[in-house]
Amino acid sequence: MNKLHRWLCKSDYWRTTLAGEIMPWALKGIELGDNVLEVGPGPGLTTDILRPQVARMTSIEIDPRLAESLRQRLDGTNVTVVEGDATKMPFENASFTSAVSFTMLHHVPSSALQDRLIAEVFRVLRPGGTFAGTDSIWSRMFQLMHLFDTMIVVDPESFVARLEAAGFVDVAVRRAERSFKFRAHHP
Repeated sequence: MNKLHRWLCKSDYWRTTLAGEIMPWALKGIELGDNVLEVGPGPGLTTDILRPQVARMTSIEIDPRLAESLRQRLDGTNVTVVEGDATKMPFENASFTSAVSFTMLHHVPSSALQDRLIAEVFRVLRPGGTFAGTDSIWSRMFQLMHLFDTMIVVDPESFVARLEAAGFVDVAVRRAERSFKFRAHHP
């Protein structure tokens, strides 16, 4: 992520937006279970909001500095932070009751790698588990925020088929003005 994006993702504005709008909208009516996987927590604002609501949580973050900072900050809590690539996760099959991903899929550097990440989430979810989250829709402002940054926008219209191709069922994608939410179930 570029400097502007890193600053925004740690800001009080973004924390308030996540806690008050994005995460409640994305997770309404979803039972996360007792062992949640968070994919791409970045600086951990979503982790902070979600962890009081779950028994155990594992956050996988590819950026070594962000992973180490989050690991140190959350040491001794119900969160385990793993530095790793979500396209090839170091977890056993059927390890988690649910998985979440908030506004990070567009940082995965290709559609093929995004699909690999989705397949990996499917692999590590238990039968009956849910994969839920959000991502952003292209806009000029979104494009400007990602100058010199990775931005492979996920098309909400084709995302259902991509999730189903990985094996998910009961897939739902709902579009809003600047973002979309999704949920999919492991049969």
